[in-house]
Amino acid sequence: MGKCTFKGGVHPYDGKELSKDVPIKELFPEGDMVYPLSQHIGAPAVPVVAKGDRVLAGQLIAEAGGFISANIHSSVSGTVKAIEPRTLATGGKCNSIIIENDGQYEEVEYVPKKLEELSRDEIRERVKAAGVVGMGGAGFPTNVKLTPKNPESIDYIIVNGAECEPYLTSDYRRMLEESDKIVQGLKVALSLFDHAHGIIGIEDNKPEAIAVMQKAVENESNMEVKVLKTKYPQGGERSLIYATTGRSINSSMLPADAGCIVHNIDTIFSIYMAVIEGKPLTKRIVTVTGDGVKNPGNFYVWLGMSYRQLLEAAGGVVGEPEKYISGGPMMGFAMYSLDVPVVKGSSSLLVMKEDIVSKVETSACIRCGRCGEGCPSHLLPAKLAGFAARNNEAGFLKFDGMECVECGSCSFVCPAKRPLTQQIKSMRRTIMANRRKK
Repeated sequence: MGKCTFKGGVHPYDGKELSKDVPIKELFPEGDMVYPLSQHIGAPAVPVVAKGDRVLAGQLIAEAGGFISANIHSSVSGTVKAIEPRTLATGGKCNSIIIENDGQYEEVEYVPKKLEELSRDEIRERVKAAGVVGMGGAGFPTNVKLTPKNPESIDYIIVNGAECEPYLTSDYRRMLEESDKIVQGLKVALSLFDHAHGIIGIEDNKPEAIAVMQKAVENESNMEVKVLKTKYPQGGERSLIYATTGRSINSSMLPADAGCIVHNIDTIFSIYMAVIEGKPLTKRIVTVTGDGVKNPGNFYVWLGMSYRQLLEAAGGVVGEPEKYISGGPMMGFAMYSLDVPVVKGSSSLLVMKEDIVSKVETSACIRCGRCGEGCPSHLLPAKLAGFAARNNEAGFLKFDGMECVECGSCSFVCPAKRPLTQQIKSMRRTIMANRRKK
């Protein structure tokens, strides 16, 4: 059978061998826990606790601040020390709830349910109450995604098991170790729609995960595993939808407009935990890897704990690393401090011995066209970057600059080492800010 793919894309070194064979290890936090009120797209959550309050693990500490927002729960038991701005991995600051961990991990009482006992509205409410968001990085509230305007038009629930970002292996380990719960989570999502079909897309550089998941769905008539060609950004929402269904979307559309809903592996797992076990989103798997880490691996992490403790759990650094990245090397954020909290969208801590990007010398465009060949949105990145450099908003829009998904493919393949993605991204932000003003 042919492998599913999309047009364009690039082939960076994947670095997955560093951590893919290391089983998930549970990591207990130490010290204060920090819970930013913006761990999702949309309005910040609103605190429902105050300084001095004692809280339990799993207790609601901030409730959704609007329809596009998400609840936040404490992952530990302890005392609220403060509600104040704290720095995030992205470098910005956000109002956060600080809880002093008492090390006892006393939990609230959870209420498990069987799927057949719940109505569709009750399922969505349990997902909402648990604070589940997209855990691939975007952080879109999952209950909103599961409540499209036209639910009868949803044909596919697509589970993103591609994990195309180099170095990351958390989804891979989840598929190997907890395939049954992924299937149960997909079953929950499918139950919300009358005729939806489940697709689990996995790149062909993960044959073990493909075999495990194929076995897990062999008795499920409305689920299948589709093998994807290994290529970045295969796991991007638009690329994945096209590769698995042949349907296309653009920046003015939602996946639901093409009859699709896309969930990350960890999101589907969290749907299972919320609906069936009644547990809120308080933990996630984080990959700690790179050539600057002594013992790369995957850790089951309490949200709110420090990145610094993550690095210590992986044996610390090798030498003096020059670069720390939250997320993967293609779309992650460079970090200047490790004293920041793990949040719902934290997928990885990448530690590199050498900061290659800062040492490259940029030269003039040689008109080779590689950026256009690699662009999954079929744009002309060099031309768009030129418009951005001249602040030419009209030209940028004429050549569909807002269709860029900021994947970094153009910068990666550019032989002149031009910062194409960064220039385009900056122009997109300017245009969106101008639109908000109007």
